[in-house]
Amino acid sequence: MNQLGKSTVVASIAQIVMVVAGHQVPAIASLFAIGGMGISAIAGWAALRGQTASLGAAAGQGAIAGAVCAAIGIAVSVALGDVPASLLALGTGSSAVTGLIGGVIGRRR
Repeated sequence: MNQLGKSTVVASIAQIVMVVAGHQVPAIASLFAIGGMGISAIAGWAALRGQTASLGAAAGQGAIAGAVCAAIGIAVSVALGDVPASLLALGTGSSAVTGLIGGVIGRRR
């Protein structure tokens, strides 16, 4: 598995852990937005960390890592009844942007 795949899997697990913990602890649930986007930014960074990539490639791969892990986490949260299904599109899009930023920061120039 390549670096993008590994970072996406690890970030997806982190998103699921956060969502399940938030299902049990309301204080954690109140941090879903910032926590989820933070995890997505780190996923984007990890996907490109140390790799030579063009700005466009880094942005694209970072966005993929951020969006995929967020979509998985949000889908679990929707299934648990903690957030509305309408959040899937907004949350995934927001996390794609933070993953993109992470990817651009993580790339080697």
